[in-house]
Amino acid sequence: MTGARTVTILGATGSVGRSTLDLIERNRDAFDVIALTARQDVQGLAAAAKRVGARKAVVGEETLYAELEEALAGSGIEAAAGRETVMEAAASGADWTMAAIVGCAGLGPTMAALGNGRTVALANKEALVSAGGLMMEAARRSGARLLPVDSEHNAIFQCFDHAHPEAVRRIILTASGGPFRTASLEEMRRATPALAIAHPNWSMGAKISVDSATLMNKGLELIEAFHLFPLEAHAFEIVIHPQSVIHSLVEYVDGSVLAQLGAPDMRIPIAYSLAWPARMETPCERLDLVGLGSLDFEAPDLARFPALALARSVLAAGGAKPAILNAANEVAVASFLDGGIGFLDIASIAAETLQCYDPPAPASVDEVLEIDRQARAAAEDIRRRYSN
Repeated sequence: MTGARTVTILGATGSVGRSTLDLIERNRDAFDVIALTARQDVQGLAAAAKRVGARKAVVGEETLYAELEEALAGSGIEAAAGRETVMEAAASGADWTMAAIVGCAGLGPTMAALGNGRTVALANKEALVSAGGLMMEAARRSGARLLPVDSEHNAIFQCFDHAHPEAVRRIILTASGGPFRTASLEEMRRATPALAIAHPNWSMGAKISVDSATLMNKGLELIEAFHLFPLEAHAFEIVIHPQSVIHSLVEYVDGSVLAQLGAPDMRIPIAYSLAWPARMETPCERLDLVGLGSLDFEAPDLARFPALALARSVLAAGGAKPAILNAANEVAVASFLDGGIGFLDIASIAAETLQCYDPPAPASVDEVLEIDRQARAAAEDIRRRYSN
């Protein structure tokens, strides 16, 4: 890299945002932070903004403006609050924007960032699942470069021959299997939120950890990969790989298979995106193949993890179905984390919502958001029947 790269981080206080900030703090001369945003963690946002010398800090919850202003007093960092100012931060024209706002709430800011025609590092899979066609078209229209940050999609990006996609036969996404990989259905039925978020390999937020436990995370990643890489839906496969060392594989027509390997640390794919097309040093653990000894693989069990079959059916159906699946899953996961429903109810609520709500395919971001709103309302009605 030559000169300081300007950076904006949307969702700076989440797990991906914190990992991104860690890398920037270790390479302060290489980056000029324009803006950081957070939903409501004022103190975390202010502290991060001071550490990296951000020009602006934005909290999404408008009522928290005074608290943020006070937390930044004397720092010279501009404070702002409200949804519109988050959108303005996204559209600030940074060379590189990390889109890490969790859930469909990140769709609008991500689209605003894509409109700049610069580089957007995408860590928000829900936005691409709900509005994949619209997002990819926005990137094509503006000339923006969309770099995937999810470890699986980042691995595919590194192994994929973008100049000759016709040479690729299939893409294999790996999944750890989560904390319930070997659990019985009865054990999963009794699972608590504390058990579900205890991922064996990765350190992630609660919502993403539950998605990993249900394998909905992998289902959403399947849909995401379909939008990111120009292959037919049948060319994407999922395999369980408990060690989380091989992050994904790309098979070519000649039988060659390329894989990207690394320690299960999100700073590795973030660093690849942050420095792209160069590479940068990270403090991440180095891979010890001899110490590992062996790498294991197995087929996913669709009976215990029905979210994968749901995602397959949604990908085949297209239209509004992916947005409905994402919305219903978010409602169900939130209820599970609050103790309102059981673990196995998450996929059941998503399946029922898909059956009872079938609007036309969205043609705009506003239509996606309306589908999301109505799907949440439908899922909430269904959830009440499952409540403990």
